[in-house]
Amino acid sequence: MRFYIFLFVFILIPNVMSSQTYEIGGFLGAANYIGDVGKTTFIAPKTSVFGGVFKWNRSPRHSFRGTILFGKIEGDDSQSKDPRRNERGYKFENSLNEVTIGLEYTFWEFSMYSGQAAHTPYLFTGLSYLGYNSLIKKNSSRIIKDSNASTLAIPMIVGYKTTLGQNFVLAAEIGARYTFTDNLDGSNPNKVSENQDDVSFGNINNNDWYVFTGITLTFTFGRKPCYCNF
Repeated sequence: MRFYIFLFVFILIPNVMSSQTYEIGGFLGAANYIGDVGKTTFIAPKTSVFGGVFKWNRSPRHSFRGTILFGKIEGDDSQSKDPRRNERGYKFENSLNEVTIGLEYTFWEFSMYSGQAAHTPYLFTGLSYLGYNSLIKKNSSRIIKDSNASTLAIPMIVGYKTTLGQNFVLAAEIGARYTFTDNLDGSNPNKVSENQDDVSFGNINNNDWYVFTGITLTFTFGRKPCYCNF
């Protein structure tokens, strides 16, 4: 994990003092997951998420953005509307550590230097590295940690942001992540010493999703941008 944090910093924060406008700040929100345990509601913020945000504003319409986020997800069959899940009675918790790099695109031009308040919807996508706990089902219904694991995910984020004065930007967003694993909930362990059919459950042909819903507050700094090249 330390290597990826170093890589994130190395790529996104070069020559800060001599370049264009940057933003740095924090993210605070809540998470939920969509998989084989518990509710199937797509947006249902429940467990806490927090972390940092960095942006390099390359034009009034697009920015390179990176985030480091830490959160937790959980699922409980007793809270599902599916009677089969209610009867089964599985539940789990998992910790998520996410590093994401990608491109943010605004619907309208967004400038901190127009002298007027700016606001716009935006979209973001890129690539996420996700550290999580590989889980496994034990003793019929208990789902416990087996080992540390990692995978990639594709974030798909929609949000709305506005300026607060000339130096701050406030945004609210909802971001779904499609992961390349089906074991955030212990339903399809990667490595098992037992019969795979005995420990796997649910739909093992569909990977898990998780959603981060929250707000960001960033501080802008650097020279007034010159959007000259790209």
